[in-house]
Amino acid sequence: MNRIPTHIGIIPDGNRRWAAGNGLDKQDGYRHGLAPGLRLFRAAAERGVKELTYYGFTVDNCKRPKAQVAAFTSACCKAVELIESAGAAVCVVGNTRSACFPRELLAYTKRQDDTGGKVRVNILVNYGWEWDIKNNWRSREIPRIDMVIRWGGMCRLSGFLPIQTVYSDLYVIKELWPDFSEKHLDEALEWYSHQDITLGG
Repeated sequence: MNRIPTHIGIIPDGNRRWAAGNGLDKQDGYRHGLAPGLRLFRAAAERGVKELTYYGFTVDNCKRPKAQVAAFTSACCKAVELIESAGAAVCVVGNTRSACFPRELLAYTKRQDDTGGKVRVNILVNYGWEWDIKNNWRSREIPRIDMVIRWGGMCRLSGFLPIQTVYSDLYVIKELWPDFSEKHLDEALEWYSHQDITLGG
């Protein structure tokens, strides 16, 4: 590959659809998305990606049934633990003043200045694009995103860091997130390497 993106945004969609398709309750899909998130982190690091931003859950997601809210909140907390243990420099971005923000993640809300060579991983937790912009661009420390990869077949950003994604290439994968394969990442990277990056120029 000629060019590897420095920073990739990840929209891990399809957990609930995957659960329903496998005879499970919708909220059960979130825990099945944990292992793919860890595999993706390791695979991206091996391929030279320097930063990843995962879409955890949004302010609007908190309107879902209580069992689902509890499940994706728990999954985000576990994801932070797993990815940090795997060697990432983790930062969590989201509305910490809301009751929906897990208190155990408050310690991760400051971005590290020096990662010691670790891959940076940002996780959006209780994030909302309107909250972000109306509160003096709270995600300002997250740099521009080169490519966004979305699982689940939907060709939209769903409010994912609108400022950082202004020039992002968007790659959509039809498979649902719990069915992640390293092949998905490799195909996305190959596609990206052939894009004409002009940044408006």
